[in-house]
Amino acid sequence: MTTTRGLRNREKPITMLTAYDALTARLVDAAEIDLILVGDSMATTVLGYDDTLPVTLDEAVSHTAAVVRGTDDALVVADMPFLSVGVDDSETVRNAGRMLQEAGADAVKLESGPHTVEITDRLTQLGIPVMAHLGLTPQHVNQLGGYTRQGTTTEAAEEILSLARDHEEAGAFALVLEHVPANVAAEITDALEIPTIGIGAGPDCDGQVLVSSDVMGLTEDQPPFAEQFGDVAAAMSESIDSYREAVESGAFPADEHSHVEESVDDLTD
Repeated sequence: MTTTRGLRNREKPITMLTAYDALTARLVDAAEIDLILVGDSMATTVLGYDDTLPVTLDEAVSHTAAVVRGTDDALVVADMPFLSVGVDDSETVRNAGRMLQEAGADAVKLESGPHTVEITDRLTQLGIPVMAHLGLTPQHVNQLGGYTRQGTTTEAAEEILSLARDHEEAGAFALVLEHVPANVAAEITDALEIPTIGIGAGPDCDGQVLVSSDVMGLTEDQPPFAEQFGDVAAAMSESIDSYREAVESGAFPADEHSHVEESVDDLTD
């Protein structure tokens, strides 16, 4: 079973995938993935939104609980939705606490910045493990002007490194680095004792995370740093088409799918 402490002692690269329901969680867990992220990416992958901002705390709690019910060994990390953290300190603690107390998550992930250093320290003191997230933070899409690569200047890269060190000191057990230059991610990884998990951050992080729908081929427009490792969409379409054809032709349901109760009298008499 994966633990927050155990991640530091890994010899192999850390593996992490998203899941938003018990069925997907069971498959990811059975594949011996180390961590499952219940990402706010549920907004675009399963809820039909254009970005991650509309996801509510209640939705995140519900989907996290479903993932936990489908997981035995992976460490489940719940993404904290937009405006659920940082508006008010006591509300932040309650919101993060719900992910562990109600949903059963093992940890929470915060899209991080200067404002989340003290929050990280407070949550970890209360027993809520925190995964930090720097680089591209999708909840700031309106401020960033799009999903653009971050840390592309020396000044910007130094700021990410400084924030990474601050969050490590505040007690974060790991750090996600998203869409930053590979050389920047490599230097940050070398500078930290906690593991880094990259997404679009090159091969030198301590682990990698991707959105499961990108991995399985369920996404129409993948980000440039994702890789499709299967074509589940094609298999689903084929199954659905076969079902429709079988119903329309009368091949389904067949005799083996039906039951006749001989003891029931003729209802037309």
